[in-house]
Amino acid sequence: MSEETVPQQGGSGQPKGLLQQMEELMAALNADLSALDADLQAAGDCERGVVEEGQAG
Repeated sequence: MSEETVPQQGGSGQPKGLLQQMEELMAALNADLSALDADLQAAGDCERGVVEEGQAG
């Protein structure tokens, strides 16, 4: 059963431990969230500019 749930890596490299896999996934998730945050902040800045122009006129 454990062989079905844990993929075996071929070649000369050692299989990754669960902790290493989790660290890599968390790093990728953190990068994705940082990019999303930057996109949302940029979109918010654009919307604020439109609102401020509407209030000024």
